[in-house]
Amino acid sequence: MKFGREEHARITAAIREAERSTSGEIFCVFAHRVSQHADVVIAWAAGLALVLPVLMIPFGFNPAWLPGFSAGWTAAHLAATEITVALTLAAYAAFQLLVFAFVCLIGCIPDVRRWMTPRTLRASRCRRAAMNQFLAHGLHVTENRTGVLIFASAFDHHVEIIADKAIHDVVDSGVWMDAVAALARHLGDDRAAEGYEAAIALCGQVLSGHFPATSSDRNELPDRLVEI
Repeated sequence: MKFGREEHARITAAIREAERSTSGEIFCVFAHRVSQHADVVIAWAAGLALVLPVLMIPFGFNPAWLPGFSAGWTAAHLAATEITVALTLAAYAAFQLLVFAFVCLIGCIPDVRRWMTPRTLRASRCRRAAMNQFLAHGLHVTENRTGVLIFASAFDHHVEIIADKAIHDVVDSGVWMDAVAALARHLGDDRAAEGYEAAIALCGQVLSGHFPATSSDRNELPDRLVEI
């Protein structure tokens, strides 16, 4: 999902239009991903590598299941027991390694990795990334503490809106859900620019009701979308 020059210009125009009627400041960030979630894939791989071989034991798992771990002859002598045990352990370890490698490999597929990562973990990491962007771009140091961040992560399919203290004190957090839903819906339809325009307009309506524009207003933040 990419934003061209025209899409950036449209979002800038939407921010400026929304801020005409409010002293609030709206800032937009689009993250292609906030984390590789590699730790989640490794956890899945390690867990399945430990569990799957154990689950195969009731089905008669033995070295012959893996190429190269059976000579093709059945040994009846007691002296062959140590060799059989060693081959079984080696086959077990090899099976674990194959499972681990396979899970890591399919975890490289974006849709699979997203499925592997719990929704709550994705939301938590997106919220942390959004807060970092909120602080990094100075939304917390506006004169009247009226900055609003509209944040979305494409890979994580997550939208976050963060409002500064002055707004948070008078606006219920549930009010932003319409803007969140509008942006998420348009992102799902691969219409990101339209999504940001809709979310910006809705946020502007909320802000104008509580923080109307005044003659002393000045533009404290850039009117643009930042891609990371």
